[in-house]
Amino acid sequence: MPSPAELKSLVAHYADTVNRREPDAIAALFAEDAVQADPAYQPARHGRSAIATFFVDGVVASDDWEFTATDVHSCGHQVAFHFAITIQMPGSAMTINGIEVMSVDDNGLIASAHAYWDDEDVSFG
Repeated sequence: MPSPAELKSLVAHYADTVNRREPDAIAALFAEDAVQADPAYQPARHGRSAIATFFVDGVVASDDWEFTATDVHSCGHQVAFHFAITIQMPGSAMTINGIEVMSVDDNGLIASAHAYWDDEDVSFG
């Protein structure tokens, strides 16, 4: 089982990798058969390839973004944290604030990730 320190380090590494906007590098943090849903009520993506495609789509649709992860809490194989992502798009910016919950396998890879946010958590400016 990953230690609390390992889980917190994974979240920091995840945030750094997301900010590099390299979909394959982000997907490499996930297990081959991982499940990811963002937002959590949407149909989940299954597998590393589908997760990479999600991030490719985000990179293509935006000019830049800044992702932060704070208030990290671990519990066994799971880690939860508050996130904020400010996405720069042509002529505007959008910020999403939410909570992400991840399960991590014994190899230190993300087995599942679910982002909890809805329209009330989105602001423009």
